[in-house]
Amino acid sequence: MTDRPSRGLLLRLAGPLQSWGTHSKYMRRDTARFPTRSGIVGMLAAALGRARQASVDDLTDLSMTVRVDRPGVVLSDFHTVGGGRPPDETVITVDGKHRPEGKGTLISKRQYLADAAFTLALTSDDHALLHTCAAALRNPHWPLSLGRRSCPPEGPLLLGYAEDPLHHLVQLPLAAKKPRSGPQPIDFYSDRPLGTLPVKSDVPDKDDGDHHSGEVTDEPVSFAPLARQYRPRPLYRRAVHLPDAAYEGFSTHHLKTLQNYIDTHFDTAERTAP
Repeated sequence: MTDRPSRGLLLRLAGPLQSWGTHSKYMRRDTARFPTRSGIVGMLAAALGRARQASVDDLTDLSMTVRVDRPGVVLSDFHTVGGGRPPDETVITVDGKHRPEGKGTLISKRQYLADAAFTLALTSDDHALLHTCAAALRNPHWPLSLGRRSCPPEGPLLLGYAEDPLHHLVQLPLAAKKPRSGPQPIDFYSDRPLGTLPVKSDVPDKDDGDHHSGEVTDEPVSFAPLARQYRPRPLYRRAVHLPDAAYEGFSTHHLKTLQNYIDTHFDTAERTAP
């Protein structure tokens, strides 16, 4: 199905660090270069107060499109786990036993995105679900994070509830400075074709976004600690040139411009509807 729902939520994902794992396993924790569906669905589940064993089928029905305002840079952290604990509290081995004394410290390599910023549209035909998620994001049951608990979001996370969310995804001010080297394409990623993305530009796109660029295994089936499951889904990418006026830089100037856009274009009743 390629038709897009007409309503959705706009989110801003920014912070000093983010981490969106795709192939994380054991002592190696990677990050994708953009938010994953599993990470966003997990954030919504945390906001709603759902247990890890609870179903997320309704949340996986949400369509997700990401705009990369700032790609950030990948940082690798040298991290240790389990050190300094008594023998009965060391890291568990694969056979269910504790690691012996003197061998309890493990080295973990973890990746993060530093100084990245994304704008995200969550769309659905289930308007009640959208309002429920919006209310939960404003007053989350558990603290929210950008992929990992050590990565809290900064600034406003929920921007608003809107008609034609993809229009606003294109029009919302970019959290980036205008490139000195001339026009640079802005990447959009989605689980649906991006050919109808409402972009107006005099510079041709790198691709049409109607053909998926591959698959990514980030569609959550279950978050149960001992039975986590994910399935693949198609990934669509489109790189487009946005006008110079879209670049609003960093810090308070961008936040003020963003708030002005929200006040002008998003209906207050819609943003606060139950």
